[in-house]
Amino acid sequence: MDGWLAFMRPERLWWLLLIPALVLLYLGLLWRGRRRARGRGIDRLDRVLPKQQAWKRHIAVGAAVLSLAALNVAYAQPKGEVDVPRDRATVVLTIDVSRSMIAEDVAPNRLDAAKAAAKDFLNLLPSGFNVSLVSFAATAAVVVPPTTDRGMVAAAIDNLQVAPSTAIGDGIFAALDAMAQAPPDPDHPDEPAPGAIVLLSDGYTNVGRSSASAAREAKADKIPIYTIAYGTQGGYVENRGRREPVPVNHAELEQIARISGGKKFSAGSSQELKQVYQSIANTVGYVKVDQEVTERYAGYALLFAIVASLSLMSLAARWP
Repeated sequence: MDGWLAFMRPERLWWLLLIPALVLLYLGLLWRGRRRARGRGIDRLDRVLPKQQAWKRHIAVGAAVLSLAALNVAYAQPKGEVDVPRDRATVVLTIDVSRSMIAEDVAPNRLDAAKAAAKDFLNLLPSGFNVSLVSFAATAAVVVPPTTDRGMVAAAIDNLQVAPSTAIGDGIFAALDAMAQAPPDPDHPDEPAPGAIVLLSDGYTNVGRSSASAAREAKADKIPIYTIAYGTQGGYVENRGRREPVPVNHAELEQIARISGGKKFSAGSSQELKQVYQSIANTVGYVKVDQEVTERYAGYALLFAIVASLSLMSLAARWP
């Protein structure tokens, strides 16, 4: 629907034509009242009676009109996109363990901070989700196949060790292999379970297959890749007493996300990484569906009716 509100009974919206008619009627009454007041001036009765506060009257009428409009929208049975938790899905955590991950621009270092955030991410996902763990450096491996056992995945994350080189493409292909191992839905065994790859990396592909070709494969399988460019541009590692810069390659990770239909994130600190994982969990854990939202607009109508009633009560009140 692209943000537009749809209706199950749109023909009932014709009643909304009464709203501008009521507004014009009210404006006409105001105009007539002012004209009569100018014609007769201020008489003794006007001096005796308490003067009404015009703004309260305007609020009362405006709220009443808005209440009628919201009630009419509810009468047309509106439906909109709402976020509904998924019953099941598979998420493959794909973590770069290349040597650049020991850079200390993220305390205590990139890999240790990534491990802590990844374990927190496990707790953000619905309990019915399968989670798999893939690691990659010069080669890639499915460390834990899809499982609902969070403890097993967390222990495997703790045991990740760094290794030379970076094969992001091979890491994605391994993640796709892991996704294929997800158990079928017992209620719909012939339908593939929805899934996503969450790929955290800080480096450039320097060995293995192309990351772009892997992203195209993920796109064909309808598996989006959410990439996280992790680290800062000033990161470095020590190699035989020399500093070797290990800046983050944003362009490659952006390309992977775009081709696969996912989204690219950036994190330059532990706190930013936790926020990124929170955002991804909200995206992966929920699906937008069309659902009737009549109650929402009925609630708006009730709220405006209360405002109108309070305004009228205020107009009628007599204070000592």
